[in-house]
Amino acid sequence: MKRVSIVDVAKQAGVSVSTVSLVLRRKGKISAATIERVHAAMNALGYVHNVAAANLRANTSNLIGLIVRDFSDSFAIKVMASIVQELERQQYMVFLGQPQDEGDALERCLLSFKQQGVAGVIYLASDVTASSLPEKIRRCPLPLVVVSQSLQEDACDLVIRDNRQAANLATRYLIERGHRNIAYIGGAENDRIRLQRLLGFGSALAQYGMVLREELTPACAESTQAASQVTRQLLENNNTITALLCHSPNAVIGGISGIHQVGRTLGKDVFLTQQVALLGFEDMLHVNLTSPSFTYVSSASEETGRQAAGLILRKLNEPDLPPQRISLSGHLVIRESA
Repeated sequence: MKRVSIVDVAKQAGVSVSTVSLVLRRKGKISAATIERVHAAMNALGYVHNVAAANLRANTSNLIGLIVRDFSDSFAIKVMASIVQELERQQYMVFLGQPQDEGDALERCLLSFKQQGVAGVIYLASDVTASSLPEKIRRCPLPLVVVSQSLQEDACDLVIRDNRQAANLATRYLIERGHRNIAYIGGAENDRIRLQRLLGFGSALAQYGMVLREELTPACAESTQAASQVTRQLLENNNTITALLCHSPNAVIGGISGIHQVGRTLGKDVFLTQQVALLGFEDMLHVNLTSPSFTYVSSASEETGRQAAGLILRKLNEPDLPPQRISLSGHLVIRESA
């Protein structure tokens, strides 16, 4: 069977070959009616556009390399899904890499991207203790966009969560509901997300003439057991605490356990002294299925993905674009736990 060509499509649609080419490349000012006619001709003839061959001829690529280090991080997974969805909407495909370290494995990943002809790279940073990017990423010769949950000091194109805003928003909400003894649990001492949120926590307290007390901000390992233990100790030593800000999903689950261990309950009523309000920074459907639905400040993960995809495409179209920093604020989702 003869292979259907762009010439056949042009004849079928009654337009020029160049018009079909522009429609396929989504370039030029082509009327909606002409575009519809070309697509109808393609469908009638069974034409399949060979994107790889077209990119080779034009010395371009519709591939974007995406590096995800941590598949256990729900924020990263949601961001990844949003990036893929947005890039596919723009006719780009994703080439996924998961290097096991920031040295040789990351270097091999970037080399593989280059060999596959990717046009640019999106890097989902996973080290919340690092203030700068891995050396291999800093030296990446391809257009690069970084997505991070913690502030990076490198001059790079960055899409980031505003952790300080999120904690400030959460704290002000609790104070306005009548809470005066609020604690922050979880996160390692050197966790940069924790440090940024504590700044927001402290600034909200200061707005209401309150002082951040270090004994009410216990750090702990990233596990439910560790969070449960520090929550129990915290509530036993400070029985006037009525609300907890939880650093992570593990801190939420551990916090619930610790609250129950000291004989208190989870809830938003500040006037019931046995209740402790719980508020976090990410939706957790599996918690909502088994406990009072969870109040949180959204992580803006979907918008983060859309912004990262949009920024890498802008960089491809505007190579001289100065480094961009996009900081995304979360919004409060009020449910039953606070």
